[in-house]
Amino acid sequence: MKTLKLMTLVLLSTSYHAFAQKWPVKPKVPVRTAVAPGPNPNAMNRPQAGPGPRPYNEIITARAKTDKGLFKVHKVEDRYFFEIPDSLLGRGILTVNRISKAAAGNRDKSTMSGYGGDYIGDNVISFEKGPANKLFLKSISYGERSADTTAEGLYKSVSNSNVQPLVASFDIKAFAKDSVSGAKGSVIDVTDYMNSDNDIFFFDQNIKRGLSLTGLMPDRSYITEIKSYPTNIEIRTVKTYMKSPPQMPGMMGGGGSAMPATYELNSSMILLPADQMKPRFFDPRVGYFAAGYVDFDANPQGVKNQYLITRWRLEPKAEDVEKYKRGELVEPKKQIIFYIDPATPKKWVPYLIQGVNDWQVAFEKAGFKNAIVAKEAPNDPSWSIDDARHNVIVYKPSDIPNASGPHIHDPRTGEIMETHVNWYHNIMELLRNWYFIQASAIDPAARKMTFDDKLMGELIRFVSSHEVGHTLGLRHNFGSSATVPVEKLRDKAWVEKNGHTPSIMDYARFNYVAQPEDGITEKGIFPRIGDYDMWAIEWGYRWLPEFKTPQQEQTYSNKLIINRVGANKRLTFGTESDYNDPRNQNEDLGDNAMLASAYGIKNLKRILPNIIRWTKEPNDDYGNAKTMYSELVGQYGRYMGHVAKNVGGIYSNSLTVEQAGISYQAVPYAKQKEAMTFLNTQLFATPSWLINKELLQQIGMNPTDVFQNVQAGILNKLLNPNTISKLINAEVMNGAKAYTPMNLFADLKSGVWSELSTHKNIDVYRRNLQKAYIASLSRMIAAPAAAPQGMPGMRMVDPTGSDVSSIARAQLVDLVKDIRMAIPAATGMSKYHLQDLQVRINDVLKGK
Repeated sequence: MKTLKLMTLVLLSTSYHAFAQKWPVKPKVPVRTAVAPGPNPNAMNRPQAGPGPRPYNEIITARAKTDKGLFKVHKVEDRYFFEIPDSLLGRGILTVNRISKAAAGNRDKSTMSGYGGDYIGDNVISFEKGPANKLFLKSISYGERSADTTAEGLYKSVSNSNVQPLVASFDIKAFAKDSVSGAKGSVIDVTDYMNSDNDIFFFDQNIKRGLSLTGLMPDRSYITEIKSYPTNIEIRTVKTYMKSPPQMPGMMGGGGSAMPATYELNSSMILLPADQMKPRFFDPRVGYFAAGYVDFDANPQGVKNQYLITRWRLEPKAEDVEKYKRGELVEPKKQIIFYIDPATPKKWVPYLIQGVNDWQVAFEKAGFKNAIVAKEAPNDPSWSIDDARHNVIVYKPSDIPNASGPHIHDPRTGEIMETHVNWYHNIMELLRNWYFIQASAIDPAARKMTFDDKLMGELIRFVSSHEVGHTLGLRHNFGSSATVPVEKLRDKAWVEKNGHTPSIMDYARFNYVAQPEDGITEKGIFPRIGDYDMWAIEWGYRWLPEFKTPQQEQTYSNKLIINRVGANKRLTFGTESDYNDPRNQNEDLGDNAMLASAYGIKNLKRILPNIIRWTKEPNDDYGNAKTMYSELVGQYGRYMGHVAKNVGGIYSNSLTVEQAGISYQAVPYAKQKEAMTFLNTQLFATPSWLINKELLQQIGMNPTDVFQNVQAGILNKLLNPNTISKLINAEVMNGAKAYTPMNLFADLKSGVWSELSTHKNIDVYRRNLQKAYIASLSRMIAAPAAAPQGMPGMRMVDPTGSDVSSIARAQLVDLVKDIRMAIPAATGMSKYHLQDLQVRINDVLKGK
């Protein structure tokens, strides 16, 4: 969720968040390096089979312990053998690797990784027979495809240009023949390979580097067990690596000695279905994660990037097909089942279950009843949380305030194969802080540090629903809340009926707009499955047997989206990766950020004087008060950010050529003017209400630090090459109707520099603000900085290659003249401050 800041990015491939998700923009084309099997120290002094296949019973002896399932797994003493039937040769097998257990010291809090249940890699592999009685392990990529096998087609050429790497080879120890079916197979010894270090079955190299793991220590690594199930193989190993010491500030190397790090790992081998699910093409107007590939057939004069949405395979049972076609609700052939980790505290289990079951109403829109359900894990020793047949909400006893909902899918079709929702224990602290700051003004139950179990349970339920939404294939919908008129958020009957946002996949935590006099209950404060969520599930999961291919579905899908979203704007999707559209923001509410933020500030002003009283706990210090005051200032800063994004904002709409409308349009002049008036009033005019001396004296915070960062942060957004460049282009496109750079600087001058004309004393807060203004302007006449990490696709403008630097320099020239004229009338610190600014500006203009 804090990523739940919860999140979970078009987000493609495996989803991740903390309410957040990973988003590779390009198809994943893995590059594999063949791994030579390493020595097994436990194999010394044991007679070894000679070269070439031997009789079956000499390899799989009477002492063998055999596990039957997807294929037979034999254990002979401490050697493990796979008996691969010929029928599985060439079949795609998805490997999913996770940490089962990890020591506390082996975790990385900065990346929230290294915990039990964490995903550490996946691959698609196949077994292929080779010459000289070898069985090869092949790593398969579906990043480039062609289905055209005609003489003129590209299938052969694409295949010849994409030879899949052989990552390991195994001697065939014996040939097998099933005594019942007569099926033939090959027996290989996988012990040494599973005891080695490779990224097919263990850590992905990027994740391994993130955890600072280096060389494997073979003498402290071993196979725990390998079990075979009907559709999957589960491999449990213990791996010990050397762990690089953490870097210490100011040091060239590590900050200490390398130490071993031991993990218990689980690798699942899941057979991909031979009868592939019919894919559904991604559409940017409905927010799904997607699997991407390069299609050599779709464009007769080039190539085309295609994306398939990720979703579970839901189809009616054979006997219910006609009922489904008539519009009757039917149960799916295969239900989506989530199990609750047995380690979960019992009092939270019912709320996690309800968070899953809440999605049933959405699937009914797609024609399926009881399509999704949550259950407690069975009290059965054979049941495993790591078994790839089980989807699990995993409880992690961690101090990380987070949650995430990743899933693993078939890269050929986007079919989701399995998922683990990660629920970190300390998400409850994050939820408590959010609810306290956003709802305590209207809900007395939030006015304490330890919430009642009922309230905390409902908060956990909402997190569960959000994360499960990610595992169903849904991305964040940051634009959903912008479809709601702000005043409706104060309408008790309306908001309790409809919710404060149409999507639980939004980052619209709680209804901070509602005022105490509105009398709104939790029904109008909490997120819930909304209109958009039901529409998105209907669009993604409705079974469409009348269309034989995904291409045939596209015309129908396009018309459906145009008609449904056109008739109901609550079904709108707004991507979380749009840095320009002020409608697509996280943590915001309503269709007018200025009005919503004004209501939010009213509630913050009600909370602030009560922080000490509402956070007081016996025999404790003022740590709670400090935490909540910091949260309050942070919430205030979010309101300012929501407003500032309107300045230089661009409305973006995903449209097909069949739709009316404009794809890209500058935010109207009046809206940008309203935003600047708000910032001048609520931010740049010192918000002295934030300075509560009684509170600051108890928590030890400096008054000048309280909103200095907020003010400087907003100035950096406004006085930024990207913002000014967008305003320049808006003026080119819209002429006199545009909000221009000159309009921005005129508004800022009236809000930030009013003392230059009134000759009033400049207090310390305003002095800091004006210094920050000069610093922001100065950066706009210098060479560009690199794009911030974590901001893929964000355009960085070179101010020196456009009018941006010219405008910034002109503003500094005019400003230094005004300062020079104001100095004679100033006294005390105001005079010293202006003299300092004059020197700073002159130095910048001289290039010092």
